[in-house]
Amino acid sequence: MKLSGGCLCGFIRFNAVNPSSAHSCSCDLCQKHSGCQTAVWLEFHSDDVEWTGEGGVPSLFRSSAASSRAFCARCGSSVGAIDDSPAIALLSGIFDHNERALFSPQSHSFQDMKPVWWRTILPDSVD
Repeated sequence: MKLSGGCLCGFIRFNAVNPSSAHSCSCDLCQKHSGCQTAVWLEFHSDDVEWTGEGGVPSLFRSSAASSRAFCARCGSSVGAIDDSPAIALLSGIFDHNERALFSPQSHSFQDMKPVWWRTILPDSVD
């Protein structure tokens, strides 16, 4: 299955194949990067993502010891995270067709950082 997507202005575009399961996260880095209190991600091996837009590879901001946050230098849209390991996590909202079941999070990271009102909608798991 080939998935496609891009930023708000279309300068950054991609095609991606072989997604691993989707997950959500409420850590402070994801909140600041996405502007949302919870981000939903779909992960790929870096070889499975092809940057096809005029902008090429997105601009990067080093956000931790092992990862950089990716964004469009033209419109500022958050795109995802590119890890030092061969992994790329793309935000679910940037995909052209993100209504498929494969975008439904299978796990949630940093549940302790979810706002109280969000726990009513998305209760913590008991793992």
